[in-house]
Amino acid sequence: MASLKFNNVYIQDWLTLTGPLESNSKLKKLDLKMDDYYYGEKTFEKAEVKMQRVVMQKILEKNKLSTNDINLIVGGDLLNQISATSYAAIDIPISLLGIYSACATFPESLIVGGMFLNKDGFKKILGVTSSHNLSAERQFRYPVEYGSPKPHTSTFTATAGISTILSKEIGKVKVESATIGKVTEMGITDANNLGAVMAPAAARTLYEHLTDLKRDLSYYDLILTGDLGCIGGTIFKEYALRKYNLKIKKHLDAGCELYLKSQETYSGGSGPACLPLVLFNKILTNSKYKKILIIGTGALHSPTFVNQKNPIPAIAHAVSLEVM
Repeated sequence: MASLKFNNVYIQDWLTLTGPLESNSKLKKLDLKMDDYYYGEKTFEKAEVKMQRVVMQKILEKNKLSTNDINLIVGGDLLNQISATSYAAIDIPISLLGIYSACATFPESLIVGGMFLNKDGFKKILGVTSSHNLSAERQFRYPVEYGSPKPHTSTFTATAGISTILSKEIGKVKVESATIGKVTEMGITDANNLGAVMAPAAARTLYEHLTDLKRDLSYYDLILTGDLGCIGGTIFKEYALRKYNLKIKKHLDAGCELYLKSQETYSGGSGPACLPLVLFNKILTNSKYKKILIIGTGALHSPTFVNQKNPIPAIAHAVSLEVM
């Protein structure tokens, strides 16, 4: 059984830092904003390190907490060896547990943090994740200066940093249960069609979540997938119906809900920051959503394996949230 329930685990607070494009998107609420992709640094990678450091420091200040009040940092990013997270934590004297599930890293941080909070001695955990469009493009595809064209199935990596505080104290959102995903691989080798790569993993995790916890789709007011994009979101619903007989109606994909059509971001947004950015700055501003199942979707590929024409594996983690 890959599902578990949590006792007294809450998202006490969150804070987001949005990039230039994301600050002018469909988001309803904004915390901190970046004026440009360099964020006062010399490289995009150093900008992403700064993004994480800022959101961690600012959320502690906002909640009047010191580093002594936090038992653990749980977080990750897209860069090799989750280097943005590691560098960001250098000057923050809190134990770090780095994690990686590609664009499913945010729900993984909730799962890992929640499991620690269910143990004695842990009271507050700081979660962090980020993605930067230009550092991700340089690592996984081509530097933007190369001018490589993209097909309409591509997604656009969101630039943002997100921090959360998980606590045993009653907070804004309860982390009720979760389902840890299984690696799924459907033979797709196209790194410009990651929505199709990840959609079967999302459907599989949704089915296992409902089966394990003996629930049906009507239990949730909304199913929010992470970054399948508009095309991948359609594949997700079609695959879930054909494979698992799940007729999904109350569904949104964060990648499809982030950008305006005029921003021309292909099939929509992607990246570890995409799901929490839309969740905190759009979905939770709508009072009609009380029970939300978030399904983070991650393509577990590397440029080396893609260049060797290997199929791209994917994973999806689900977390059940209840708005207090």
